[in-house]
Amino acid sequence: MIVTIIGTGLIGGSFALSLKDSGFASEIIGVDNSELHLKIALEKRIIDKALPLEEAIAKCNVVIIAIPVDSTVEIIPAVLDKVTNQTVIDVGSTKHAIFAIAKAHKNGSRFVATHPIWGTEYSGPDAAISGGMKNRITVICNPELSDPDAVATVETLYRSLGMRIVYQDAQSHDLHAAYVSHISHLTSFALALAVLDKEKEEEQIFQLAGGGFESTVRLAKSNPDTWVPIFKENRSNVLDVLNDQIHYLKQMKKLIEMEEYETLHKLLEQANDIKRILK
Repeated sequence: MIVTIIGTGLIGGSFALSLKDSGFASEIIGVDNSELHLKIALEKRIIDKALPLEEAIAKCNVVIIAIPVDSTVEIIPAVLDKVTNQTVIDVGSTKHAIFAIAKAHKNGSRFVATHPIWGTEYSGPDAAISGGMKNRITVICNPELSDPDAVATVETLYRSLGMRIVYQDAQSHDLHAAYVSHISHLTSFALALAVLDKEKEEEQIFQLAGGGFESTVRLAKSNPDTWVPIFKENRSNVLDVLNDQIHYLKQMKKLIEMEEYETLHKLLEQANDIKRILK
């Protein structure tokens, strides 16, 4: 298979390396607005060649769109305009708007909406790694609305990476992603801001930062160019989960203020039930 990857940063670059190492791709073509990213991707042999969008699509079997979700919404019609029998997938963290625009296109049946649930807090082609997606979950949305051969190609692609496939509709995906992924990043960004603000007064605070702090705030190193579009595209669901989290934070704050530690203990025990899901 010849694969064109639009976006040669962390996700696109990691796809390129992993697909070549797995044997799925015989050649990777890179497309990117950033000449620097293309230069690095070529130097590191993440991609085999860099081409303009139209030429890259014409020469490939599979197109992977690995750019921020707002840019994906904008580029999908232009990509599908150039498609004949190629399979087109996106790998973004929101699905509903992207899926709706793709399916309204005359070639929309060649598009398969996916979300490989993997990433790191780093960005750019320098952060690309091979094999990071192995044993992780990927979501394929509304496969019944895509051509069967396109879905089969995408399933083969993800299985070649060692990923486990689950199927959801696009709206359900965005709701669940808000609760288990997007809120984690917002929480991390907020904690980082609070600590950075306090650090102006207490220079010693980072000397006491242990593993718990590091693991909680790690996501705050993530690229805002990636995450602001996600919060924008999934605005309604993100606001719902934020309201839920703020409710519980206010409840804990009140219990501590009122020194109702027994009730707080019971609330934390309820939170411990997450161990049933995350072992």
